[in-house]
Amino acid sequence: MTQEEKQLLLKDLCARLPYGVICRANEINLDGELLFINKIYNIVALYNDKATGKFDTCPIDDVKPYLRPMSSMTEEEKTKVNELIYNRESIFTSPVPVWVINESDIETYIDFCLERHLDWRGLIEKGLALEAPEGMYKNKTE
Repeated sequence: MTQEEKQLLLKDLCARLPYGVICRANEINLDGELLFINKIYNIVALYNDKATGKFDTCPIDDVKPYLRPMSSMTEEEKTKVNELIYNRESIFTSPVPVWVINESDIETYIDFCLERHLDWRGLIEKGLALEAPEGMYKNKTE
């Protein structure tokens, strides 16, 4: 993992921390909810058992969050996104469509993607995240 990829992953994990993102730690063979990130020691903690509070730590670069591809959005989610982002004719001569979001809606859009565990940064394609199995976050997004 390059330093740039590690920084991107760290930025994304920090933003997802309040939303209960589930991660895979290959080194310790564990799937667990992200509990905390310690940048100084380069580790993250994943709940091993939320009932007892038991957790395990591993290096940041060993963790991959389970995220939903943008293509997995439900019709209801697509409707919400379409309220925030809309297609507008390009002001240039190119026939390429331009997607527009109002400045006041940026935070709403990002929070929407984070709380629904959507991969809006393309981490799955970059090999920095895993595709969440269907239903993994079902109870968390309703």
